[in-house]
Amino acid sequence: MTKNIMIVDDSASLRQVVSIALKGAGYDVVEACDGKDALAKLDGRKLHLIVSDVNMPNMDGISFVKAAKLLPDYKFTPVIMLTTEAGDNKKQEGQAAGAKAWVVKPFQPAQMLTAVSKLVLP
Repeated sequence: MTKNIMIVDDSASLRQVVSIALKGAGYDVVEACDGKDALAKLDGRKLHLIVSDVNMPNMDGISFVKAAKLLPDYKFTPVIMLTTEAGDNKKQEGQAAGAKAWVVKPFQPAQMLTAVSKLVLP
């Protein structure tokens, strides 16, 4: 069975890079351009993992993760934050919101895929 991963980032080029890497590794990808768009796409479909940026317009990644975790269908969906933010405060905020991993941009696709393979739901 194919696993679905949502990628949330306001950069279309970054979504493309992540999407190509994930599809190459055999995952299906749902794309969203910010937290609001991502929440609208949490429509009950099974997601095995969410990869989200932190700094986005309309709704930032940490607010999105908090909102997603309130939805019964996504309460246990693992989240990887993919961000330029390397500060401990932001990391702690992300962890408090429910993020399981933090990958700092610029990243190597292989590094991201390693984090994905460790966290993706069975």
